[in-house]
Amino acid sequence: MKPPERITIALDEETAGLFKKMKDDLGMSQSELMREALKFYGKHRSLFDLAEDNKVYTHAEMLSAGEHIILDIDHWILFLTFIESHPSKGKFWELHKDVCLAHAEQFKHKLYNVESILRRLETCNLFKVSKRGKDEFTLILGSDVTKKFVKTELEEIFRGMGLQVEIKEDFSKLRVKVVHDL
Repeated sequence: MKPPERITIALDEETAGLFKKMKDDLGMSQSELMREALKFYGKHRSLFDLAEDNKVYTHAEMLSAGEHIILDIDHWILFLTFIESHPSKGKFWELHKDVCLAHAEQFKHKLYNVESILRRLETCNLFKVSKRGKDEFTLILGSDVTKKFVKTELEEIFRGMGLQVEIKEDFSKLRVKVVHDL
């Protein structure tokens, strides 16, 4: 049997602290923790590639705060379809605008620009963003039923942040052109 290969690594203060905490919390030796971490990374590398795209991080951040949920797309479309047939649908749309303005306040404090807001909402699976130019985006919607919800949300958020955009409707798309950004 071949003896294990020995390596030496240097850790900055923050990483060394994390390493020690994980070692203590998991009750593992340094070598065992490094082996397990490397095996995990090797097995789940595609997750780390996604994390570089910020989507996994954004999902984790949104869900861990308890302010977001994961909802089946069929349920989402069912809710929106039901709202449009409900006699009090006007009240829903007014309350939706209020929620969007609250989001605008949150985004203002984080200094989000138009593209970062679109990317964050893309992570919620409201649409797929395609950047067409420096200040132009196409939002591809999963269903035409969601168009009014998404358009209203964007209009209110951008208005609440003092950002100016033009939003044009296509069949299953919204086209967003930035007039004034941060």
